[in-house]
Amino acid sequence: MESENLNDLSSLITEEIYFIPGEFETKAETKKTTDSIKEESVVAEPALEAPIKKSEEPEVAKEPIQIRGEFAQQVLVLHEEDELPQEALDLLSKILGAVNHSMADVALLSSAELEGRTMEEFKEIGAHKIIRFGRIKHAINATPAPEYQVHSDEETEFLFVDALTQIKDDNTLKRKLWTALQVLFNVTK
Repeated sequence: MESENLNDLSSLITEEIYFIPGEFETKAETKKTTDSIKEESVVAEPALEAPIKKSEEPEVAKEPIQIRGEFAQQVLVLHEEDELPQEALDLLSKILGAVNHSMADVALLSSAELEGRTMEEFKEIGAHKIIRFGRIKHAINATPAPEYQVHSDEETEFLFVDALTQIKDDNTLKRKLWTALQVLFNVTK
């Protein structure tokens, strides 16, 4: 039967045909190759769609950032020191009094307490006004707020200034801070 097909084929093809070893496959070999390709693609597809698991341990939700203070007016004070010295706390209290606020209106948060936290976690605090005293190890530094100038971003106002421990001994920095606080808290004196 195969020879009849070759005879029929020879009447259709008038040119010489050359056989190159290794390129010729029988119908059975072609079907076998096609079937194996289909099986491989069927096996490969679910692997592409399966979610990749990072670890077998269940994810533990991080606790929200803990702030210190009543936070009555949603004013957040960030400071670079782990603990504010009493002199710095006294200065902060005077600063807040000058803009008609008290320590009860603010919450305190140190750089160490913010370290390793995301901006999303930080935004969950819900501050409307943020005063950053000194350098903070956090992504908030990417906020394009020039020092001693109020910067607004959506519903939050930012004021970035030097550390309280630096300001307390420098009258020039105190004047710059007072000017910026008047703008931040809309105070006219």
